[in-house]
Amino acid sequence: MTIDNTAVDTAALRLDGVTMRFGSVIALSDVSMHVDPGTVTCVLGDNGAGKSTLIKILSGVYTPSDGNFLLEGNKANFSSPRDALDQGIATVFQDLATVPLMSVWRNFFLGNEPTKGVFPFRRLNTKYAKDSCKTELMDMGIDIRDPDQAVGTLSGGERQAVAIARAVHFGAKVLILDEPTSALGVKQSGVVLKYVLQAKERGVAVVFITHNPHHAFLVGDRFFLLNRGKMIAQYERADVSREELVRAMAGGAELDALAHEIETLTTD
Repeated sequence: MTIDNTAVDTAALRLDGVTMRFGSVIALSDVSMHVDPGTVTCVLGDNGAGKSTLIKILSGVYTPSDGNFLLEGNKANFSSPRDALDQGIATVFQDLATVPLMSVWRNFFLGNEPTKGVFPFRRLNTKYAKDSCKTELMDMGIDIRDPDQAVGTLSGGERQAVAIARAVHFGAKVLILDEPTSALGVKQSGVVLKYVLQAKERGVAVVFITHNPHHAFLVGDRFFLLNRGKMIAQYERADVSREELVRAMAGGAELDALAHEIETLTTD
């Protein structure tokens, strides 16, 4: 009997033992994780945990010092964020990369403007851009009143939704969201989380970077905890409760020690 040891890697994205050094400073150490198509993978960590470095590796800004970065089973070699985008990795940063005074449709196609005609008479296909923008947003359940209105007039949640829809429209296989709910209120955060699930339903592999375990638990299928540059825990949704996730994120034993210390101070 012949045993086939060849395994097909079905993950959309995989990190195996990735380390990132800046001189003598180790920003990430031996980080491993995988992200499957049609799922939401949450990476949780406080400030200084290494989330920003991780995002920059995934989006093509940094090349890992050690370890393997695989995209659909193949080694990823990015020389720039544009390379990552061309290979299906779209990143929505906290600043959203939008121009507030530009219209919704101009922002939607920013850097990928559709044209018509032949050189040297090629020009912007305004009608197609407006119609496509409106249709794509409606398909995602986003009702923008007027695609000509300035993006700066939208709420924070609506701007996040436009950025997510834009990434999905341009064929993102992996969508990385950098703290998408950090500056939003409860209602607007709910709007964004709804569109995260919309992207998941379209088969996109979503990487949700956040420090908020409550938001992560609402949408996540898998959870990775990052602390001081190291992955300290991994949970599947079926195996963890929200309370356990919050406790792990808060530090568990460290939190108990802090609570005891505070109790001691208040009783003295």
